[in-house]
This record gives sequence, C-alpha cells and structure tokens, in this order.
Amino acid sequence: MSEPRRRVLAAMSGGVDSAVAAALLAEQGHDVTGVTLKLWCYGTSPVSPRACCTLDAVDDARAVALQMGFTHFVVDAEEVFRARVLQPFLDAYATGRTPYPCSLCNQHLKFGDLVGRMELIGAEWLVTGHYARIVAGADGGWGLHRALEDAKDQSYALALIPYATLARTRFPLGELGKDAVRDHAARLGLQVWDKPESQDLCFVPDGDYAGFMRDQLGETRGTAPGRFVELDGRTVGEHRGIARYTVGQRRGLGIAGAAPHYVIGIDAPNNTVTVGPRAALESSGLTTGMVNWLTVAPPADGARVSAQIRSTHRAAPGTLTHRESGAIEIRFDQPQSAITPGQTCAIYDGERVLGGAAIAAAVPAVPAERARAGA
Repeated sequence: MSEPRRRVLAAMSGGVDSAVAAALLAEQGHDVTGVTLKLWCYGTSPVSPRACCTLDAVDDARAVALQMGFTHFVVDAEEVFRARVLQPFLDAYATGRTPYPCSLCNQHLKFGDLVGRMELIGAEWLVTGHYARIVAGADGGWGLHRALEDAKDQSYALALIPYATLARTRFPLGELGKDAVRDHAARLGLQVWDKPESQDLCFVPDGDYAGFMRDQLGETRGTAPGRFVELDGRTVGEHRGIARYTVGQRRGLGIAGAAPHYVIGIDAPNNTVTVGPRAALESSGLTTGMVNWLTVAPPADGARVSAQIRSTHRAAPGTLTHRESGAIEIRFDQPQSAITPGQTCAIYDGERVLGGAAIAAAVPAVPAERARAGA
C-alpha cells in the first residue's frame, strides 16, 4: 500500500461506483466506515433498478460493506436534504429558474453533512465514487480536476463543494474508466457489479417531472396556466405552468407554426413564457451569483477561463470579470446557446475547476455575434 493506513469515511449510495470506491480503499488496507444517506425518498420510490433512493439501494451498500469487512451505517439526512436541496429546487422552478440539484446535494450533503460526521469517527479522508481527481497544486493548495475519462467526468457537479474539503477528499475512480470500475467490481465479487446506473434526479425516479412539480407545488404556485408570448409580446398560446418549462426547451410546447418554437425566457411575475426561433437562444455571456472558489485566490480580472453551463455542455472559452458581491461575468469568445438562469456555471482553467456559481442571467448576443455563431 503506497499510502499509510488511513481512517476513511466512504459515502455509499448503493450503486456500483461508490461500492467500488469504498471497496478499493478497504482492499488497500485502510480502515473504512461506509455510510449511506437516507434521503426523503427512501422507502417511497417506485421499485426500479435505476433508482438510487430505495431500501434495496441501502441493502446493496450494506452487503458490499459486509463482504469487504467494514462497518456500514445509515444516516437520516431527510431534513437537511429537504431544506437544502429539495426546497431550493422547487422554489427555483416556481420562479422560472432551472436549478441543478446534484450541485446542491454535493455541496450540502456529501461534502457538508458528511464532512461534519468525519469528525465524529476521527476519519482523515472522505471517499466518494465521483469521477474526478484531487491534485496537489503549485499554489500550495489542492485542486479539483476533471476525471481522466472525459465521458464519465463529474467535476461539473462538484463545482460548489467547499474548498476546505479538497485536502480531505479522495476520488478513487478519477483515473479509471467505467469499464475498469465494472471489472474491479466483478473481480471483487461485488453483487452490484452489473447494476444499472442511477438516473440524475433521485427524487423523481419515475421521470414524471410535471407530476412531481404539481404534487409538490400545488395547483397555483408555478403550475397555473398562462400565456406563451413571442419576442414582440404577441400571444401565441397557453402554457400549463412555468414549472414545466426551461430555457431552450422545444418539445411539449404545443405551439403551431411553420418554424419550431423554443423557450427563450420565463417571466414568473407575469406568468408568461417567451418563445421564439433557435437563434434567439444565443448569448454572448452570463452573470452569476456569488462564486464558490476552489483556489487559494480567485483569478484576476480579465483572466482567460472556460465555462461549462450545464452537465452536457462542452466548456467554452471566454474572459472573466469580477462584479460586486462576489459575482462574476463571463464573456464567451463565441455565443453560447440556452444559457439558463439557475443552472450551475463551472469555471475551468484547463482541467482544473476554479470554482462554480449559479447562473443569474444571460447576456444577449448582438445580431453580428449570432451570425458568426452560425445561427
């Protein structure tokens, strides 16, 4: 074993990734304690092999711990999850924004609540099954970097975690591909070796987002019908509640026309959804809320960075400018499509995550910029 024996707290969701991360540390001889967070949806989700928030998932995590010979606990985190993840998610949709709840869950639960629990057992490391890397930096601190396998990289979802946790976090899967992880699970005889990957939102395991919003928000807040309007203010139809829509959406609008309509913006106070052509989605930049920096010092004004604006977006280069109250503005070299308020903006310098923040607003592109982007 290259590292001295450490006391480790391993977050275990019941899936193959977190199981292998914990098992590899146990195999290396570290003193591992597994923990599964019991969220609000445990025991109520439909039975599905792709759902992470089920009693079966807890059983799977416990079975891996038993097989590998380490202790496993289940922690009731329902109250924290509801207050710090679910309620902000609902509030955002009700006001026309589209949040990324995985960022909040990582920030407040996995790298918030669990870090506090590390102190209780004297653990030196927090281990998770995320595909990312922790690298010692030339600035004397630790840096969050992309995983070696770009297709599996999850550094975007980690952009809001506290900087102080990096020195005490390990990501054993950061240098492995998904096939290698499955191979390790099979080699170790873990019963989850062929378990399907869980879906993005654990609290909507059946995929019925509209139904979930209706049940949680009621019949008025964010779910009341309103007007679809064109960019010139002309009414072109009736929407079914702003919580059903997000910037860039094309499907499910039900608006007739020769050309397809896209959601361009959402006006919650007036309960309207603005629609228009795809070209209207192009923006030259964005502004954010307060940034969570993952560096010893933030980059200077005018720094060249890349920004990823959603989980499936390829980070685009641009120039960073600091604004008041810890916010920033990024101007992209080329206009980007469907910049969405509420989504996480992860800021990169090459492979390193410099920080992250919620997107506050898009900066509209001028016509010339849209033309250069091929709109």
